Amino acid sequence: MSSCTLFYGFLIVLVTYSAGWIIWTLFLHPLSGYPGPRLAAITPLVHLLWDIQGKQHSVITSLHDKYGDVVRIAPNALAYRAASGWKEIYGHRKRGHKLFIKDPALYAPTPNGVNAIITAQEDVHQRMRRLLTHAFSNKALMAQEEILQTYADMLIGKLQEIMGNTSSQRIDIASWFNFTTFDVIGDLAFGEPFGCLSNSKYHWWVLIILDAVKASAYLKVFWFYPFLLPFVKLLVPRDLIEKREKSFQLSVEKVRRRLARDTSRPDFTSYILKHTKEGLSMSPEEMDANSAVFVLAGSETTAALLSGAVYLLTRNREKYERLVREIRGTFKEHADIKLAALFELPYLNAVLLESMRVYPPIPSMLPRIVPEGGAMINDRYVPASTSVSMSPYSTFHAAGHFKYPDTFIPERWLPETDEFKDDKRSAFQPYSWGPQNCLGQHLANAEMRLILAKLLWNFDIELPVESLPWINQKSFSLWKRPALMVNLLRAGRVC
Repeated sequence: MSSCTLFYGFLIVLVTYSAGWIIWTLFLHPLSGYPGPRLAAITPLVHLLWDIQGKQHSVITSLHDKYGDVVRIAPNALAYRAASGWKEIYGHRKRGHKLFIKDPALYAPTPNGVNAIITAQEDVHQRMRRLLTHAFSNKALMAQEEILQTYADMLIGKLQEIMGNTSSQRIDIASWFNFTTFDVIGDLAFGEPFGCLSNSKYHWWVLIILDAVKASAYLKVFWFYPFLLPFVKLLVPRDLIEKREKSFQLSVEKVRRRLARDTSRPDFTSYILKHTKEGLSMSPEEMDANSAVFVLAGSETTAALLSGAVYLLTRNREKYERLVREIRGTFKEHADIKLAALFELPYLNAVLLESMRVYPPIPSMLPRIVPEGGAMINDRYVPASTSVSMSPYSTFHAAGHFKYPDTFIPERWLPETDEFKDDKRSAFQPYSWGPQNCLGQHLANAEMRLILAKLLWNFDIELPVESLPWINQKSFSLWKRPALMVNLLRAGRVC
């Protein structure tokens, strides 16, 4: 048989298979009745390309606006924005019904191959969560307040140094938020900060962490097409892989130093060790994997929210002025700003809720797999093994859920008006939902309130024209935030 005959035979098989696959996915597949772009229904590469290009959040939003509350985004994947989806996909299941497990196709493994809490399934997740719950409890937060206060005050001190004797300074406030939150989480996770604030610059690890996350978007391709693994060095930018490995190695080194240090300081490791017992423990490798997650999730997300809040407030001066009046009218001295009092400030709380709605720190989806037997989601049966997810950004910006969905209106969260009484607050779940929701939400809530309150008590902030387009960003699981340049001014006691 000639090589030409073999080639044409292979070509005929390939064309026949491809035609059969297209007919199957578009007309015979169990999800063929769900709306969505036809090309996405044929190949997962379309969805993966959205991830790699950093536009998943915006594309899914436009698809929901076009097709409705459920969209088919891949041959075997659905994206939802109906409020009920939070409970139906992520919530506790009735007795006898299995939880929706995390979709392994879209959760790249950690570099050491060991699961962290964000990638762990069922029993392993429960074991880790039981250990870590103590570190993120309200009781732990009270013990950790001194650490939070230390770094919040260090931030204010550094900004005051920058001001010197001048009346105003142009600064990148997003960088300073990152300096602060990375130092806080470094101290809490490893017992030592990264030194960003003390050195007034990024630690090299901080600079590469987002590129390490971006590498994970490329690595998802190999779950769907494992035959491409030999070509990983050709298909994934080499510098992204190197940064991912280098950032993880630093986490390992810091965990080892912390474990070797005998201290009773209230950091994450001390709580893990204190509550370790037979059948409930973490291996050193699991602590390595989790520490990398803690640093990223516990710093970048909080810094993103603070940056978003400052941007949205300075774009809406009447909102900014109302918040400043509340903060400066409540605290007569800088030293009076304590966590317990901050949680009692209604407008501060409303501003942060609305900031999370308009600019959610994690805009990406958290996919789950429908268990054996299928499930009802949004009043429609979904077969087993389907990948399903809520789209936070699309959900929070849906006109069916929130009046004026793209407008920053903190008042919607206050009881002072009936204008927003029809908003579907159940659709707003910025920390996800159910037994695997965000473990660090109490810490994040405390940290963002403390930093924002101290910043606005000490300074006035204005947004220059150059920063107006700042919010138009790409996302790679997290936002790829550019510099947020603001004018920092000495605070006027009356605003």
